[in-house]
Amino acid sequence: MTSVPAAENTLAILQALAGRGASSATTLAADTHLPRSTVYHLLAVLRDTGFVVHLVQDRRWALGPSAIEIGMAALRHDPREALARPHLAALADATRETAHLGVLQGAEVLYLLKESPRGIRETHALITAVGVRLPAATTASGRALLAALSADQVRALTATPTAFVSRTDRGPRTLSALRTILNRERRQGYSVEVGEVVSGYASVAAAAISDDGQPIASVSVTVRSDDADFATRCPELAAAVLVAAQRIGRAGRTSAALR
Repeated sequence: MTSVPAAENTLAILQALAGRGASSATTLAADTHLPRSTVYHLLAVLRDTGFVVHLVQDRRWALGPSAIEIGMAALRHDPREALARPHLAALADATRETAHLGVLQGAEVLYLLKESPRGIRETHALITAVGVRLPAATTASGRALLAALSADQVRALTATPTAFVSRTDRGPRTLSALRTILNRERRQGYSVEVGEVVSGYASVAAAAISDDGQPIASVSVTVRSDDADFATRCPELAAAVLVAAQRIGRAGRTSAALR
């Protein structure tokens, strides 16, 4: 097999960051047995292409949005949409609300699927249509995925000027505020946003998790938040979303085992 040293060295750095987490250039040089000058050069190239980010205050480097996006794409390489669709449809029917499947792409959540309950005509146009991207930090779908990532990964993904853009002037506007929300939502096992995407609407979401603990996709339902019973229904909706997310995670693992 033809050897391509530059490519091999670049992959070695990415693999070291994936295994160890945020690291200094000195640590990466030791792990990869590469000269520090080579490591610095490759890190600069990887930074410019979004594969790593420089955590200046910590003097460390971490995987960037491009690397994380590729990793998630690999996790959902199997026909995840086809596997998820029946579970998403069942969720929509059970809750009588619109259900979505989303994935992280950089600092945004991308909506892959949308299912409405059978027999109910949608009377309001939700902006979370298939193909729409929204800042992950201000959506329940995005935060459910971010809550399943490490602190370094969250920091890397939100190190962009648009990471905290708000449509309604609600939701976290800084990394510190986001971390507070993620800590709370991580403890409760699901994410909730009320009026952060569209005033008058709320979403409840949970992450489908792979065998190695990585988030594959988020499952969510969107409801009218001005309904008097939303607060009462929230635990019920969360329970239904969690069941659907677990089923989608199991379906993905079964599909991978059969390949």
